[in-house]
Amino acid sequence: MKLLPYWQDTATPFAGAEAGPLGGKVDAVVIGGGFTGLSAALALAKSGASVVLLEAGRVAAGASGRNGGHVNNGTAHDFAGLVASLGLDQARRLYHAFDAAVDTVERIVREEAIDCSFRRCGKIKLAAKPQHFDKLAAGFEILHREADPDTRLIPREGIRAEVGSDLYYGGLVYEKSAQMHMGRFGAGLATAAARAGARIFEATPVTGLKRLHGRAHRIETPRGTIEAAQVLVATGPSQQGPFGFFRRRIVAVGSFIIATEPLSKDQLDSIMPGRRNGTTSRIIGHYFRVSPDNRLIWGGRARFAMSNPTSDAKSGRVLEAGLHAAFPQLGRPRIDYCWGGLVDMTADRLPRAGEHDGLLYSMGYSGHGAQMSVHMGQAMAAVMGGRAEANPLRALPWPVVPGHFGPAWFLPLVGLYFGIKDRLQ
Repeated sequence: MKLLPYWQDTATPFAGAEAGPLGGKVDAVVIGGGFTGLSAALALAKSGASVVLLEAGRVAAGASGRNGGHVNNGTAHDFAGLVASLGLDQARRLYHAFDAAVDTVERIVREEAIDCSFRRCGKIKLAAKPQHFDKLAAGFEILHREADPDTRLIPREGIRAEVGSDLYYGGLVYEKSAQMHMGRFGAGLATAAARAGARIFEATPVTGLKRLHGRAHRIETPRGTIEAAQVLVATGPSQQGPFGFFRRRIVAVGSFIIATEPLSKDQLDSIMPGRRNGTTSRIIGHYFRVSPDNRLIWGGRARFAMSNPTSDAKSGRVLEAGLHAAFPQLGRPRIDYCWGGLVDMTADRLPRAGEHDGLLYSMGYSGHGAQMSVHMGQAMAAVMGGRAEANPLRALPWPVVPGHFGPAWFLPLVGLYFGIKDRLQ
């Protein structure tokens, strides 16, 4: 079993990073080489701006290359809950931003000819308990009427046409959702940005930021200092660098994934006849899909712990037990890959984008970032071009997480709380 992401092991890495020193002045510096930063760099370079992207490690190797491979519409909240907290108009605008995000990914894949197995497959949210289905059914009417007519409620008697398991009590299908190979998309997005003129520096962490005036900053790195008329921070849950404002507002939570050996068509037909993306309704639930080479990719929170090889292996064993419980007909397929990554969670699980002290930012996707990060990179590039209205998240305030200043010391307590809540609800 390999303790590394399937997406990265089965993709050709980006090879277009700059080798020389850093210096001079540019129109824009993008900090962070995940999907947000790469998408923004692509859009900025295509608009004619001079762009430098700084990545502390390798591009698309953090959360962007360590997720479950889903490109789902729909938010982390059920739509009825969004309406209750934000009001109907704002909830609808936010929901439709996630719809538009899937369209953005599809457009970039097509325009840049990225070979990443993008496919509109739909997503099914599976009710893990009878009361969970009741909640899905109660919220379905307002969702279908006010935001997404391309949704369908599946009762328990129809669930096996979608997922071959007796664990679930029905589900809600979102037809707009998609999937892709995250490693190939990340490398393709970086290649497209470089082709458009963006200069990409890997292994270049930001060590200092000084505001000069307005949005202009001087950025310090071990490879030199550069000045930019505008800066976009797209670092996600980074624990290093001069980003304390963001660290106080984001909790980095581990999420873990396993990938089986390639399965036969009969095996796959028995568990996922429609080859959709699947998610479950538990707080500490699972998400899964089939890979382009017919592996079952099965993920979940597993443990409230940070990702490292030892932690990943422990979490992999928990995930494997969950896979066997859901799909006993598979027997015990070999597990070929096991990996973890960090999810940049906000307190209310809604993403944030805006401006603070002259720094533009977009992050906090809370486990729904594969599509929204790409979309927000494009949106924030438009903001940097003078179109403030292009940011669909601009109206959301962003308070600090009380008692949080960096690494989330309270994760074990959070895990205990949600574990109890999962059993009771």
